[in-house]
Amino acid sequence: MKPVIEQVDALAVRVFENRQDMGTAAGIDIAAKIRELLANREVLRIVFAAAPSQNEMLAYLANDEAIDWSRIDVFHMDEYVGLPADAPQRFGHFLTEKLFGNVSPRTVNLIDDSLGAEEACKQYKQLIEEAPIDMVCLGIGENGHLAFNDPPVADFNDPDVIKRVQLDTICRQQQVNDGCFATFDDVPQEALTLTIPTLLAGQHLFCVVPGKTKREAVKAMLTGPITTECPASILRQHPNCTLYVDQDSYGSLT
Repeated sequence: MKPVIEQVDALAVRVFENRQDMGTAAGIDIAAKIRELLANREVLRIVFAAAPSQNEMLAYLANDEAIDWSRIDVFHMDEYVGLPADAPQRFGHFLTEKLFGNVSPRTVNLIDDSLGAEEACKQYKQLIEEAPIDMVCLGIGENGHLAFNDPPVADFNDPDVIKRVQLDTICRQQQVNDGCFATFDDVPQEALTLTIPTLLAGQHLFCVVPGKTKREAVKAMLTGPITTECPASILRQHPNCTLYVDQDSYGSLT
């Protein structure tokens, strides 16, 4: 089944019958953009989200042998504060397992909170600012967050590149809903996150959002006002962003 294609402000929206088709299509588009950009430059810089919602897309990229990962610097967009270095819930661990460890990028740049939050932010800020970000592969949260920019801390004009934040209740519960933690109390209360202006500075954005638990966030993102009450709504203003959703997340908006 061909996807339904819509436009909401500047945002391209592609609606797929199921999650697998959605993730594969996103992977195909991302891989094609990587090859297109590498034809005209030596190195690319790509930021990835770490979440189960990205699994199908990441699996496609990990198996696309036509991508020259030796010319790609990879980053991630957020990390919990205080988890042990070997904790499986760490986002750096997730992306290493799903993608980075399977494709041998030119450099792998992970947020290291063992340095202390202030020093970790300082070092990652320097890495991010070394050159423009070419691509960002992201999702949105059940509360509409981008990375860990939950509504209470989201700022469309944030002066920081990366910052320490408190996670709100909906965000922490989502980590349980996703099967990453057994109980709400197991979820860390704080994280380090790239800010919204940092993410929006990426030249090309690909946003992958499956599942019924994201339906209300997608609805607010596409039909509500552009506001930090739904941080993802700002994606409607990015000139090169595509949203990939399945029928479960898109729901009655079809």
